[in-house]
Amino acid sequence: MIELKFSLADARKLEQFRQAAPKEAADAQRRAINKTLRWLRTHMSRAISRRDRIAVTAVRQRLSAYAIRPGGKQGKLWLGLDPLEASRLGKVRQTATGVSVAGRRFRGAFYQKVYGGKPDVWIRTHSKHFSTSAYPGVAMGGPAIDEGMSGRFPVAKVKVSIEDVREEFEQWVDRAAERLAVVLQQEMRYAMMKAIQR
Repeated sequence: MIELKFSLADARKLEQFRQAAPKEAADAQRRAINKTLRWLRTHMSRAISRRDRIAVTAVRQRLSAYAIRPGGKQGKLWLGLDPLEASRLGKVRQTATGVSVAGRRFRGAFYQKVYGGKPDVWIRTHSKHFSTSAYPGVAMGGPAIDEGMSGRFPVAKVKVSIEDVREEFEQWVDRAAERLAVVLQQEMRYAMMKAIQR
């Protein structure tokens, strides 16, 4: 939750504007929160992408900004922390010893169509390079392995944990209060000018 604290003088001015033009003030507040959410999503996905060497598109797909509807006062930013498929991290390269993706090496893995229509990065669960600790999101016999993966060809999809992005997320949320104050001021000024012109 991001909270904004105004000085007493600013709070009075805001309240006076709300009383004089309640619709314009509410619209300005809604626009400011939505713009801040979009700003936060853009900058946060870039920072996470740079730090963890993950394709920015994959991060953006996990980071959702829910805009506020007219009359609302709260926006929401959601980040999915489930392990990410290795094939979504960047360009996949098959090597003699395994697979390389975005600077990460997965020994014993291979890049092929196994289950489904698209190729992905897989590892045989009987491989000497496979262990549940090395491959997050894969629990033998758990929901992470498809039903059809047992039998003659037991394989697991290679995934990468993104749990450690929580810290990055919280740092950007702390900066959002500052940004929201700036954008709210701009939007209130714009709304005032419109109200005066009318």
